[in-house]
Amino acid sequence: MALYSEKVMDHFLHPRNVGVIEDADGVGEVGNAKCGDIMKIYLKIDNDIITDVKFETFGCGSAIASSSMATEMIKGKPVSEALELTNKAVAEALDGLPAHKMHCSVLAEEAIKNALEDYQSKQNK
Repeated sequence: MALYSEKVMDHFLHPRNVGVIEDADGVGEVGNAKCGDIMKIYLKIDNDIITDVKFETFGCGSAIASSSMATEMIKGKPVSEALELTNKAVAEALDGLPAHKMHCSVLAEEAIKNALEDYQSKQNK
């Protein structure tokens, strides 16, 4: 069996939503010192809908694929739905990740939740 699914390889080799949103409504950054992966998620939100999402990831193929898939999963969705995204859902959407790479999907979930918290804190000002 191959170490990575075709979906993981596709999102690693052709990541979606890479980049920066300069005037982002929410930004979330997480890192894992143990493996060296760092993810930064940028959100543009209009009327409680995620209208755009971009990411910058420094890390392994699984980290890049997890970031790409996670951004695809929340784009166009209401904030409340994006808050429910789990690392398990990201891994399943990628047709699985090796056990020792599951932390990459956890980072994607955490980065999105941090960006959503950042957005919500700015709304409460």
